[in-house]
Amino acid sequence: MIERAGAGQLRRLVVLRHAKSAWPEGVADHERPLGPRGYRDAPEAGRVLAASDLLPDLALCSTAVRARHTWELASAQWGSPPPVRFDPELYGADVPELLTAVRRTPPEVVTLLLVGHNPGLEELVLTLAGDGLDDSLEEVRLKFPTAAIAVLAWHGATWRSLDPGAALLTSVMVARGRKG
Repeated sequence: MIERAGAGQLRRLVVLRHAKSAWPEGVADHERPLGPRGYRDAPEAGRVLAASDLLPDLALCSTAVRARHTWELASAQWGSPPPVRFDPELYGADVPELLTAVRRTPPEVVTLLLVGHNPGLEELVLTLAGDGLDDSLEEVRLKFPTAAIAVLAWHGATWRSLDPGAALLTSVMVARGRKG
C-alpha cells in the first residue's frame, strides 16, 4: 500500500520511451534518427500528454538523436514547452542512474517528464510502482513499446524521497500517429 497521509505533495513522473527509430547503415546507435513511424508517433505523444493534462514542469531527455527528436516533436504540440535538460547520462542508463537523475529534480517541479530508452525506462517504471491501476503493471511487464507513456504518481516533499515501490502506476498509453 502506498503511504499518503502527511507524505507531501502529489507528484507525477511521466516516462516516455522515444518513438520508433531508424537503423541506417553505418550510423552509431547514439546518432540513430527517428524512422517514419517515429515521426508520426512523437507528435501524437505530445497530443496525448496535453489531452491527459500531463504537461510537465520540466523534462529530462537523453542526448540520443531519437530521444531528442521525440522530445522536440512532442513538445511542439504544446503552447509553451517547459524547460528541458539534455542529459548524456540518460543514454543507456539503468535504474540506479535514472533514479539518480530523477532525484536531482528541483522540489518546485510537480510533474517531471523523462524521455529515454529501454530497457532502463521499463525497469524504472516496474521498480518505482508499488501498485498499479487496472492492469497497468502487467501491460508494462509484457511490453513497453516505442512511444509508450507511463504515469507514476506519488506523494513526497522532494524528488529525493522517491523510493522503489513508492509510486502508483496510474496509466500506460501508447501514442500512435496516423499514416497519411
